[in-house]
Amino acid sequence: MATKRYRVKKFEGIYAYDSDKRRHNGRPDVCYYLTLKTDEGKKIWEKVGWLSEGYTPQLAAELRAKRLREARHQGEVMTSRDIRAAQRKANRPLQEIKEHYFSSSRGMALKGRVQDLNRWDLHLKFLEQKTVAELSALDVERIRKNMQGQGLAPATIGHALRLLRRLVNHGAEHGLCPRLDFKVQFPRVNNIKTEFLTTEEAGRLVATLDAWPRQDVARMVKLAMFSGLRRGELFRLKQEHLDFHHGLITIAGPKGGQDATVPMNPPVRAILEQQLAFLKEEEQRRALRYQNTARQAPAWEEQGFVFPGRGGTQRVECTAIDRIKKEAALPRHFRPFHGLRHHYAVLLASSGEFNLDQIGQLLTHKSSDITRRYAHYLPESQRRAADRAAAIISAHTEAAGTEEKKAVSSRKR
Repeated sequence: MATKRYRVKKFEGIYAYDSDKRRHNGRPDVCYYLTLKTDEGKKIWEKVGWLSEGYTPQLAAELRAKRLREARHQGEVMTSRDIRAAQRKANRPLQEIKEHYFSSSRGMALKGRVQDLNRWDLHLKFLEQKTVAELSALDVERIRKNMQGQGLAPATIGHALRLLRRLVNHGAEHGLCPRLDFKVQFPRVNNIKTEFLTTEEAGRLVATLDAWPRQDVARMVKLAMFSGLRRGELFRLKQEHLDFHHGLITIAGPKGGQDATVPMNPPVRAILEQQLAFLKEEEQRRALRYQNTARQAPAWEEQGFVFPGRGGTQRVECTAIDRIKKEAALPRHFRPFHGLRHHYAVLLASSGEFNLDQIGQLLTHKSSDITRRYAHYLPESQRRAADRAAAIISAHTEAAGTEEKKAVSSRKR
């Protein structure tokens, strides 16, 4: 060592020495050390790092204080290398964490990957240069206020906030950032609300769709009306999911979890046949449109979607739906895709020809509890039957539980 260590004023237990070989900003570089004492009173020296590496007396003092706390509570002592790694870990911007998440195997296989990427671009992108350490509850409140100002539903706001939390948790699991030091509060969502159209409103909607200039879009909305498919299921629907021979539609990755199949009714079959014929004609038109011209055809990646989005990729939105709703003079609170799913279920329940189990299967509900919301639309006789069935099942479950308690009690003796 070229020169003698000296004590740094105002920082207890911190020492430094000036190098005669290293330079920093035109002056001798400074190396900082911290000192601790063992139980036997022996002084221990630990190198913290050089000023040129970003180390300061303040940082050295913080590290020493941490060492003392850990020694008192018999915690694990971090080395200087650990401290530097922790600093780098806390400084990854959200943009990097987002890219790591969506390029991971989990992110690539995500069912709602396209929707989540869209949510990031629309609602979270302004945070991309922030680190998780810089993220605060005020940022979350800003997301909430921005989305509320756009008139978005609590469920939509909740989806965006859950995406943010998921990204941070992914980053923490992979050593890219610390976990959030505050709890994200999600808006309360009323999932019990059931929407359906009157006969007159449904008639106006069909008439509007029949006259709509973009019949491919009109067919997608009609399919929602006659099948009860969710918005995301319509967007993800591919030609390979259609089995016209057996009259079945495979729903890949429904909200309930595993893939499911639902039957094609005659209107649904007709809508799908018309859409596939349109796609074939559109493919021929694209080929002919630029055949004898110097203009280059727009990029198109054929992925087999029944209702493709821009460039043949998966659709992420339907911008015409609000105009269709307005043209058909539907109620202001009616959410077209989600509402048409409810409308489908209500008509089935009120017809008296379907029980709740059958309705749940057609809607690919994961739990019968979800389908119970439509019970009050059943005719009185079916309601009584459904209630009686619930009573039988409950009694059987309680009896089984009583027998199990007796068996446990006898084993304890």
